[in-house]
Amino acid sequence: MKIEKILLAVMVLSAMLVPSVSASTADDEVAARIKKVGSVCIQGDDCGQASAPAATAAAGGVSAEAHYKQSCSTCHSIGVAGAPKFGDREAWAPRLAKGIDVLYASVINGLAPGMPARGMCFTCSDEDLNAIVDYMVEEVSN
Repeated sequence: MKIEKILLAVMVLSAMLVPSVSASTADDEVAARIKKVGSVCIQGDDCGQASAPAATAAAGGVSAEAHYKQSCSTCHSIGVAGAPKFGDREAWAPRLAKGIDVLYASVINGLAPGMPARGMCFTCSDEDLNAIVDYMVEEVSN
């Protein structure tokens, strides 16, 4: 009889603990779903893991083509706001006539009305941006 009472007490206590464990898990799941997606890391600050992608890009870990596809193709694939389409020699001709340094400055500083500064690639260094320009120019130079 004594063992039965002990077993009953253990079962009751176990039943009482299970909802609290489930509630805690549910709370954790909700917190994970609503947490902030990212954070801002200013170049030069020690941002832990946030600085790793920038270091990889600077070290050549991301190709100019990959950067183009991620940040530039949205506009340059269809000519949004007058953006010269990728591979369109006619559209690129007047821009190329101004010289490569002008193109580099355009992507870094932006160009009204539609070219945003840094081409919306905020993780790109100036060298990365220049490589993207070179990649796009190479396509119309062949």
